[in-house]
Amino acid sequence: MNNDDISAAVSAAFPIVGIGASAGGLTALEQFLSHVPPLSGMAIVVVQHRDPHSEGMLVELLQRHTPMPVLQALDQMPVEPDHVYVIPPGWDLSLLHGVLHLFEPTEARGLRQPIDFFFKSLADDRQHNSIGVVLSGMGSDGTIGLRAIRQAGGASFAQSPASAQFDSMPRSAIDADVVDAVAPADELPAKVIAFVKRIRLVGDVQAQVEAEFQRTAAGFLDKILVLLRTHTGHDFSAYKKNTIMRRVERRMGLHQLHRIDDYLRYVRENPKEVDLLLGELLIGVTSFFRDPGVWEQVEREVLPALRANHPDGALLRAWIPGCSSGEEAYTLAMLFRESLDALKTAQRYKLLIFASDLDKEAISRARAGVYPESISADVSEARLKRFFVPEAAGYRVSNEIREMVIFAEQNVIVDPPFTRIDFLSCRNLLIYLEAGLQEKLLQLFHYSLSPGGHLLLGSSESVGPASSLFAGLPGRSRIYRRLDVPTPALPPGMPAAFSHAGSRSAASTPLGQGVSVMAPDLEMLVEQLVLANYAPAALLVSAKGEMLYVSGKTGKYLEPAAGKPSLNLFAMARDGLRQALSEAFYRAVRENKATTLKRVRINNVGPANYVDVVVQPLSEPVALSGTVLIVFRDVAAPSTRRPRLATAEVVVGEGQRIEAVLQELQHAREDARSTREEMQTSQEELKSTNEELQSTNEELQSTNEELTTSKEEMQSMNEELQTINNELRLKVAEISRASNDMRNLLDSTEIAILFLDETLHVRRFTPSTTRIFKLIPGDAGRSITDIVCDLDYPGLADDALEVLRTLVFKESDVPATDARWFRVRVMPYRTQDNRIDGLVITFADISASKRLEIELQQTQVRLQALVAGSVSDSKDSGHALP
Repeated sequence: MNNDDISAAVSAAFPIVGIGASAGGLTALEQFLSHVPPLSGMAIVVVQHRDPHSEGMLVELLQRHTPMPVLQALDQMPVEPDHVYVIPPGWDLSLLHGVLHLFEPTEARGLRQPIDFFFKSLADDRQHNSIGVVLSGMGSDGTIGLRAIRQAGGASFAQSPASAQFDSMPRSAIDADVVDAVAPADELPAKVIAFVKRIRLVGDVQAQVEAEFQRTAAGFLDKILVLLRTHTGHDFSAYKKNTIMRRVERRMGLHQLHRIDDYLRYVRENPKEVDLLLGELLIGVTSFFRDPGVWEQVEREVLPALRANHPDGALLRAWIPGCSSGEEAYTLAMLFRESLDALKTAQRYKLLIFASDLDKEAISRARAGVYPESISADVSEARLKRFFVPEAAGYRVSNEIREMVIFAEQNVIVDPPFTRIDFLSCRNLLIYLEAGLQEKLLQLFHYSLSPGGHLLLGSSESVGPASSLFAGLPGRSRIYRRLDVPTPALPPGMPAAFSHAGSRSAASTPLGQGVSVMAPDLEMLVEQLVLANYAPAALLVSAKGEMLYVSGKTGKYLEPAAGKPSLNLFAMARDGLRQALSEAFYRAVRENKATTLKRVRINNVGPANYVDVVVQPLSEPVALSGTVLIVFRDVAAPSTRRPRLATAEVVVGEGQRIEAVLQELQHAREDARSTREEMQTSQEELKSTNEELQSTNEELQSTNEELTTSKEEMQSMNEELQTINNELRLKVAEISRASNDMRNLLDSTEIAILFLDETLHVRRFTPSTTRIFKLIPGDAGRSITDIVCDLDYPGLADDALEVLRTLVFKESDVPATDARWFRVRVMPYRTQDNRIDGLVITFADISASKRLEIELQQTQVRLQALVAGSVSDSKDSGHALP
C-alpha cells in the first residue's frame, strides 16, 4: 500500500462528531470548541434548533472560539477533517458517504427533530467512527439519534445537566441510558478525543495492534463470557464473536485502555462494568412504525390472512421476542386496532401480544409505556391524539393499547416459548447469533406458530437455514408464512417445551420418537461404524425398535406395513424374518450382547432368500449409546440334494415284519404331519399375538405422545398464566400505590371534596365532606339528592347536571345553616384517556372572608350614615363643610 492509498484510507475513515444543541446551547458550543485541538483529525457538524426566518450569526460567533474553519453547511458539501460545519436555518441535514445533504423539513416547526435526523444518518454512514454529543437544550431531540450511534458501534456523550442552561435534552438522553459519558461542555472534548484515539487508523502501526489483538482475542473472549455468565446468568457463547469484540473494543476506547489484559483486569475490579457491557450487547435500536413499508404489507396482507384463518372470530396471539423498550409491540397493537375500525365484525377479533426481552430494564420501560416527545417524528399526529396521552415527560401509551400487550423477561434461547402464535416478529436478533443457533431458533419459531401463522424478520435476515419450513411473501419485506410440515426435533439445549415437543409430530416424522437423543453427526458416525466392521446393509434402531437410520439397500428384508405408516422394525420385517428377528433383538437388548441368526429364510423375495442377521447393542460412541445396530448378510441357500438312505435287506419270507415296519412308518408320518400342523397353528397364533402386541404397543406409544403433547401445552399455558399473573400483580401494586397517594393527598388537604358519577351518585368523598353532608362510608352509591346537607343550595343537582351537559365548570358562594359560607366549585371528572366520567365538587370554607366582607359592608354603611349626618348638620348651621 503506497502513501496515497494510506492517506485515502485514513481520510475516508476519519471520525465525525455530531453536536446537537438548542436553547442556551451557544455558550456550551463555545466552551466545547474552545477545547478541541485544531489538528484533531475529526470533523464537527453542529445541528441547532434555529429560527428558519433569521439569518443569524452562529458561524461568526463560533469562529471566534476555534482556529478550525467554521462553515455553513451547503447541499452536497464534502466533509473534511479539522473543519466545523453548521446547519443552516430552516433545513434538515443528513450525511451520505461523507457528503452533507440538505432537506426541506416535512414536519411542522414544533414537531421537527433535526438532531435525531442527522444523528441517524451519521450512525449509518460512519458506523464506529460516529460520535454524538448532546448539549444544552429543551425537549428530547437527540435521544433516539444517540441510541442509533451506540448501536452502530460509535460513542455518545452528553453535557452534565447541572452545567447546562437548559437540561431537558441531556437529561432525556441520560434517562434513556444511551449516553457513554457525562461531563461539562468544556471537559467533553478530552473524552471524545480519547475515544477517537482508540478507533483511528494509523497505517501499519494499527495493523500490528489489530493483529496482536486478534491473536489473543480467543482466550480473552472466553474469559469475558465466563464473567458475563457468572455475574448475569446469561450465556453469550452462541453470539457472533465479531459482534462481542466490537462492543468490547468500544468499552476499551471509552476507558482509554489499550491492552485487552488491562480491560479484563478492569472488569474484574469493577463489577458495574459487566452490567454496562451487558447493556452494550443487549442494546436494541427500535422505534414506532420502523420501516413503514413493512407495516403497510402487514396491514395489507398479513392481518387479513389471519382473520381469514378464523372467519368466526378468534383471540389472535402474537409474540415479539427481543422487544427492547416496547415500540414494536405497541406498533402492532395500534395497527391491529386501526385495521378493525373498518370491519363491521370488529368485536369478534381480539389480539393478545406477548413481548419478551432479556433486558429487565428495557421491559420495565416498555411496561411503563412512556416515551419522549421525539416519537412525533415516527408517529403521525392522528395516532398521537388517538393512542397516546400527553404527559410532562412526553407521551404515555393509552390504556386501550397497553392492555393488549403483556411484557415478560425471557431468554428465548433457553426459556420455554409461547405457543399457538398467529404472528411472530423477531427483527434484528438473528444477525447477532451464530448460524447454528439461528437455525435452531427458526425451528423454534416454526413450532410456536400455528398453521397459517406468519413470521417477520429484519431486513438483513432470512430463513435460509430453514427454507423448508417457511415460504416468503412477495415483496422486499422479510415476511414468511409457516408451511404445514413437521417441525424438526432439536438436540438437547433448546427450551424444554420445544425439545420435548419433538415427539409432538413423531408419528409423522421420518425419525420417529427417538430422534431427540441423536447427535447432529449421526449419519457420519453410523456410516463409519458400518463400513469399518460390516459393509453390508444395516439399520440403526432405538431400544424400542424404531428405525433411526438406514444404510444400504434393505428392500429384501423390510417392506412397508399395511395401514397407518410406521417405522417400527418388526412391523416392516418380511415374513420368515419377523419372528426370529424379534426374539434375537429382545434377547440382545436384555443381555446387552451381540446375537447372530444363521440362515434365516425370507419368504417371497426371490432366489437370494436366506440371510444371516447380526444384532449388536451399542454403548459407544456416546452419541449412539442406547441404540442397536442390525446388519444383514445374504447367504447361499442350503443344498437341495437328499441324503442317501441305507436300504434294509429284504429277507424273503419275512413279510409280516416288513408290514409292521411299514405300519410304524405310516404312523410316524401321521404323527409328524399332525405335529407339523400343530406347530404351524401355534406359529400362526404366536404371530397373531405378536401383531396384536405390536398394535397395542403402537397405541400406547401414540397415547404417550398425546399425553406428552398435552403436558407441553399445559406447561406453555402455565408459563403464559404466570406471565399474565406477574403483569397483573405489578399493575395491582401500581394501582394500589396510586390509590394510597391519592387518599393521603386528599386527606392532607383538609378540603371537602365529593366525587359523583354521571347519575349523581356518590362515588367517594374526603373526611372533611362529612362536616357539610351527613355522609357515612355506607353512603357510597346513593344519590346526592337523598343525603341531608347543611348548605342552603337547592339548585346543586341542577347545576351538576348542567356541568355534565356543557362540560363548563360552575362556581358559587353558598351559605350554610350555621352561619358558615362555602365556595362550591363543580367540575367534570376527566379520566387519564380524556373521557368524562362524572363530577368533582369541592367545598372551600370562606366563612372568615365572608365575615370580613359583611363587617366591611356594615362599616361602609356606618360611614355613609355618618357622612350623611355631618352634611345635614352643616346645612342646618349654615356652614359649609371644609
